[in-house]
Amino acid sequence: MSRQAQSLMVIIPAYNEEGSVGDVVRSVRQVLPETPVVVIDDGSVDSTPQVARQAGAELLRLPHHLGLGGAVQTGYRFAFEHGYDCVVRVDSDGQHNAADIPKLLEKLRADSFDMVTGSRFLESNGYQVQWLRRIGGLLFSAVLYPILGKRITDPTSGFAAVNRRALEVFSRSFPLEYPEIEALVVLQRKRLRFCEVPVQMFARRAGRSTIGSMQAIYYMFRVLLGVLVNVLKYERRFHIGRRG
Repeated sequence: MSRQAQSLMVIIPAYNEEGSVGDVVRSVRQVLPETPVVVIDDGSVDSTPQVARQAGAELLRLPHHLGLGGAVQTGYRFAFEHGYDCVVRVDSDGQHNAADIPKLLEKLRADSFDMVTGSRFLESNGYQVQWLRRIGGLLFSAVLYPILGKRITDPTSGFAAVNRRALEVFSRSFPLEYPEIEALVVLQRKRLRFCEVPVQMFARRAGRSTIGSMQAIYYMFRVLLGVLVNVLKYERRFHIGRRG
């Protein structure tokens, strides 16, 4: 196995995604045939673990359901402790196009970014999104702008590549409830660099999202509150540190 393959790992958090995780693993292995692909099974009660293994993935099984943030952090910690330099996260629902992984990696390595995420909105690609989710994304972008100092077009994207510096941060502390959005705030506070690249995304291949319309509204308010608390906690630590 080449040094490049040894330095890169793909992680796929999965919870009851038996209908799509196999295709996702196979699509990643087609693009990166020598790269380890690790599915983090977040306490699935269906055949997700078996399907992932049959497709050629390595498997990390959590003892019970931790939620997305806990599953992603498990993958990051596993990769960091095993010495990997770079990790790409791909969702298990089939929405991410594995063919775009090299685009994320090229930007990460060429321009010395610590995290690069794939955005479905940076360029027009025909992707259709529910109006409520789109409004939520625009709202999150507006709230994050003064905190991050720049506009993020797809703040809830789970398609991301991180380098060793970001991997170390996330392996120690990763937002559990609203991981994608709060992770941006964490990186900003650590003075790490991040950006977006345009990618193609698809409708989920099987099953359905666990977030319905009313849950989406509740989710938006919870996320905004979570980001505010995160910022206030940081500012408090910063000012205490300066007084000390």
